[in-house]
Amino acid sequence: MADTKTIPRTKPKLKVERPRLHKVILVNDDYTPREFVVKVLQRIFRTTEEQGHRIMMTAHQKGVCVVAVYTCEIAETKATEGTDAGREAGYPLMFTTEPEE
Repeated sequence: MADTKTIPRTKPKLKVERPRLHKVILVNDDYTPREFVVKVLQRIFRTTEEQGHRIMMTAHQKGVCVVAVYTCEIAETKATEGTDAGREAGYPLMFTTEPEE
């Protein structure tokens, strides 16, 4: 009879990476009415009127403002919806996305 040793197998640990997040950025322009920008922020990004006004004013004063942070697909969809809402109303309203560091 031979001695047999059993060696326990270790299960490899899977590392699950969190999805990379992207910022949605509101770009200021001199033509889109402030009230319209606030309404778009409320409708698409679910901000309150006060939050929307604060975001709009920050973009107005600094040129750009981060509106929210989402996964890539959601960020791109919301940025497109916001930009399209501006175009449909005849304004150059623009939202962009960029990866979060």
